[in-house]
Amino acid sequence: MRIKMCSIHVKDPAEAFKFYTEVLGFEELVAMPEYYLYIVKSPQEPQGTGLLLEPSDDPIGEAYMKGVYDAGMPTIVFDVPDVQAEYERLVARGVQFTAEPQPDPSGIMSAVFDDSCGNLIQLHQD
Repeated sequence: MRIKMCSIHVKDPAEAFKFYTEVLGFEELVAMPEYYLYIVKSPQEPQGTGLLLEPSDDPIGEAYMKGVYDAGMPTIVFDVPDVQAEYERLVARGVQFTAEPQPDPSGIMSAVFDDSCGNLIQLHQD
């Protein structure tokens, strides 16, 4: 068994799709604006897990997003080969980081940014 798709709540799926593809570099898997349906995938894993950009237009989704964001918890973790290089690339594209690259006590490097869609996202490097 493997994960085929997961979802992340976003304020506006169309805007999130632009951010995730144009800024972060994910690729389109599905884009159906008439259904407000957007799914992206990693260019490094074309057959990998799809990321559904789920609208948070219901009270449960909104409360979940706000609670997780206000607690400072990343909604999802993206693995990158070099956190420092990815940090520099994204800062140059205007991405706002809430935690700059730093190792945790076990030596794992990470950084956290605001996806401008209502989420904190962690970059992770083993």
